[in-house]
This record gives sequence, structure tokens and C-alpha cells, in this order.
Amino acid sequence: MAENKTPRRNTYNEDEILETPFSFRHLFRAWVYIKRYAKRMVLALFFSALAGISALFAPIIIQKALDIAIPGKNRTMLYELVVLLVGVYVINVIFMAIRSRIMVKVSQSIIYDIRADLFAHLQKLPFQYYDDRPHGKILIRVVNYVNSVSDMLSNGLINVVLESMNLVFIVVFMLAVDVKLSLVVLAGVPFLGLGMSWIKKKQRRAWQMVSNKNSNLNAYLQENIVGARITQIFVREQENADIFKRLSGNCRKTWMEAVKYSTLVWPMIDDIAVLVRAAIFTVGLLVLGPANVTLGTIVAISTYASSFWQPIMNLGNIFNNFINNIAYLERIFETLDEPVTIDDAPGAVEMKPITGEVVFENVTFGYEQDKTVLQNVSFTVKPGESVALVGPTGAGKSTIVNLISRFYDVNSGRVLIDGQDISKVTLHSLRSQMGIMLQDSFIFSGTIEENIRYGKLDASKTEVKEASKVVCADSFISKMPHGYHTEVKERGTLLSQGQKQLISFARTLLSDPRILVLDEATSSIDVQTEKALQQGLNAMLEGRTSFIIAHRLSTIKNCDKIMYIADGGIKECGTHDELMAKKGLYYHLYTAQTSETA
Repeated sequence: MAENKTPRRNTYNEDEILETPFSFRHLFRAWVYIKRYAKRMVLALFFSALAGISALFAPIIIQKALDIAIPGKNRTMLYELVVLLVGVYVINVIFMAIRSRIMVKVSQSIIYDIRADLFAHLQKLPFQYYDDRPHGKILIRVVNYVNSVSDMLSNGLINVVLESMNLVFIVVFMLAVDVKLSLVVLAGVPFLGLGMSWIKKKQRRAWQMVSNKNSNLNAYLQENIVGARITQIFVREQENADIFKRLSGNCRKTWMEAVKYSTLVWPMIDDIAVLVRAAIFTVGLLVLGPANVTLGTIVAISTYASSFWQPIMNLGNIFNNFINNIAYLERIFETLDEPVTIDDAPGAVEMKPITGEVVFENVTFGYEQDKTVLQNVSFTVKPGESVALVGPTGAGKSTIVNLISRFYDVNSGRVLIDGQDISKVTLHSLRSQMGIMLQDSFIFSGTIEENIRYGKLDASKTEVKEASKVVCADSFISKMPHGYHTEVKERGTLLSQGQKQLISFARTLLSDPRILVLDEATSSIDVQTEKALQQGLNAMLEGRTSFIIAHRLSTIKNCDKIMYIADGGIKECGTHDELMAKKGLYYHLYTAQTSETA
């Protein structure tokens, strides 16, 4: 509906900047979602700690078996140790299963909460927000980014604490078994740190590029699915396929680059782990000797060494995951921080049932600061009057009805309905009393009945059918396979443009608005149907204040008032006969149009 706006650029080739440094500020802000499930997360951490501690007793049990039970041929003790070992692993599995179940629920709950907040906020954002961004990039924030950060906010935070605890416990248990061999294990940490610091830096950049390229591909794919018909009309299949191949190729290339660095991590850790275990046996058997260290001790320390590297590796992965997902979290908060420029003012009151008087008092407005669409426009429309807005494209016709509906706020001046400044009433109480029919009639996926009932969910089937009859929609709906229960796909792909407009008419009529806006509402309806519809339109207009924007001037001859909009203001105003008698702008527009159709 907005006019004089800069068209949205195709931004699917633009990479979002994800080089945001790691900052706990975003995590602190995310605490609002985390604290709702803090008790469950603490419980999950408790079970995780129990599972981790129980597993650490396994090497000690093995040590006792090797050093005492087997050399002493104590079968009873050996059987008891075997049963104890099995029990330790069973307890570990049970506790980890409980922890996993708790965290799955927590993770999904966080996803639900963030998505609910995002969707609620997106519903309130102004038209300009959607005009400036590819819808695919908005979708990837609501779906992909939320999925990524939910695991970080739930499992990630718990795992940081858990892995740190595991590392401490492992070191304590190792030192309790043998201090000297434990120092051999710890000697491998500096080498791991050097390797990880190099890999992680490369890995972070690589995965951020993967996210960028996936976002671009998602935006382009969504745009081309919506515009598939236009693609075929202009025979753009090959060109679009080439662009898609390039974007998809970029995804593959960046993915392989990221995987290249990821695959270096495990081999490096495995190599260090093997060297450390070799060092344990070398130092234990050759340096310290059997007199100072037993075989069971060497095996126990070797087992702890194998476990020692896992939490270090996990902490590295978690930190890397945090670095990447903090950028996603920032994008989510960036969306949530997008200003709702049109909202209820502080102290806004409910607008009472209106009669429909509309007054513009010196209204000035522009979509951009340096471009004014309307300049000091003033007029009064009495309750029940029908007003036609005519004039050249981009003159401000749709802008006027946008301001009445408060889709935008005026730069200066006031818009009043029944004497109330609409900027001081709640949006819901204002818009619920208005009916707006657009040239592009949007149909939602679902049944035809659900689409008609969209603005009045409690409407009965009889009311739906009666509204459809008034606007001449019942005749074609009744002939459909399942009548009013016929399923229509997204954007009403099974319906003609004219049928979609008639369904939109029925939807608008059913909502029983006090002020009616028809913005090129009959543009896709054939002349014969429009003539049949005229009686229904008259019924819709009866007793309602209405604003009609139409390029077919023959349809507005009977309006109470016609306003010619041009150059930021109202150039002419009067009835059809009055304006024709003036032989001014409206006269020339009308005669030019009638001569073309003669």
C-alpha cells in the first residue's frame, strides 16, 4: 500500500557480518530465557555430575583387580570387583539418560520461548522492515539461528560446568593414584593448547562463512519459490539455475573448508593422547621401574589419561560453539530490538464504537525524511460518506488510507476519527473497526471458510455464507469440490485473482467494519462480475464511511465525494457532476479514460 518507497534490493548475495567477538553480554541478556528453567538445569547438572563421578571409579576398580585380586588369586574379590564395575557403568548410563531427557525438554522449551517472542515481535514490525529484507533471511533467524542458540543456552552452559568439573575430578583421581605419572599426562596440555588455538581460529571463521552462504542460499531459494510463475513467464529458468548453482557451490566450498579444519582436531588429540600414553608406559616401566609403580597403577593412569583429553576437547568445542552462536544470538536480539515504530502510545485508550467521521488536520507525511508525499492536507469526511481518491500513481492516495489505518504515523498534523486523535487510541480498537481491501488479495493456506472467517473467528457458517452471497462469491465457492471446506494452498494458488478478491470481499464484509477502505479492490474482477458485485458493494458501503481508490473511474461516479490527489495535496474535491462541470484535472482524467475505452 505504501507509495514513493525505494524498491528492496536483492540482498541474497550480501554476507551478514558474523565477526562479532565473543561477549558474555549477550549471554547475560539471554538469562531471561535461561532462568525460567534454571531448576531443571541444576537437576540435570546434578545427575550429570553423579554419572561422571561414578565413571571415574572404574579405573580404580581395574587397578584393584590387577594389583590385588588377580595376583592373589582371590576369585571372590575379583567377582565383587566385576559386579561393582558393571554397576558403575549401569549407574552412569541411567543418570546420563535422565539428564538427557531433562535437557531435551529444556532445549525445546527455550526454542519455543524465543520463537514465540520473535514471531510476536515480527507481527508488530512496520511494513518498511519487510520491504528492506529478503524474507528468507528473516526465516533463517527464526528457524536456524534459534535452533543453534537453544542448545548453547541449555546444554552448552551445563556442559561448561560439567566438563570443568570432570576435568578437576579426573586430575584429583589421577593424583590420588600416582603424582609422577599424572605429571606426565599434564605435560601434554601445552602442546594441545598450541594446536587448538591455531585450529579454532581458522575453524571459527570457516563456520561463520558457512552460515553466511547458507543464509544467502535460503534467501534466494525462498524468493524463487514465491516468484516461480514470473520465472517461467520471462523464461529465466536457466539464469536462475546458474545463480542457484553458484550460491549452492559457495555453500559446498565453505562447508568443505570448515570440515577441513574440524577434521584436524581429532587426529591431533589422538596423536597427543597416544604419545602421552606411550610416555606413561615408558616412564612407568623404564624410568620409575616395577619397584616404584605397579602395573595396575600404570593401567589406571593410562585409563584416566584417555578420559583426561575428552573434557578438554569438549570445552574447546563448546567455546568454539559459543563464539559462533553468540553471533546468531546477536542477530536474534537485533531482530527483537528492531523498533516497533507504530505502537500504542503511553496511556492509549480504547476507541469506542465509531460512527465514522474522519478528519485530517494539516497532515504532512513522507516515507523518507527528505521526500514529502503529503503536505498540509486537511479534509473532513462525514459518517457514512463514500469518498473516492483519484490521481496519478504515487500521488499519495494509498498514503492517505495508510494514515487513517495508522500503518504509519504522520510527521505533523493530526488524523481524527469521531474527534479522537488516532495516535492516542489502541491499535487494536482502531483497526478492529476498519476493513481494508487491497489490490493484492492475500489468501492463507487452509479452507475457504477459514479465510473468510479470518477477521471474525466466532462467525457462524450461516454468516460466512451470507457474506459470500452478498459479494457474489457463493456461486463459485459452492461449485468447488468441497464447497467452503475446500483447501486452498499458500497465497491461494488454486484460485484466480478475481476469486481471491471476492473471498477477500467476503472476509472484509464479515468483519463488519465501520470504516471501509477499497484500494483497487476490483482490479482483478471482470466487468460482468463487477456489475453483479455492484449491488453487494452498495450493501457494504451502506451506513459505512468508505474510501475508494480505483483507476476505473466509472466505478466511483456515485461516490458522495471525489478527491483528486496530486503534488502532495488535494487539488480538487466534489461530486462527479461538480468536478466534470469544472473541467479541471478530474474532467481531463475522466474524459481521457472514457475516450480510451470507447
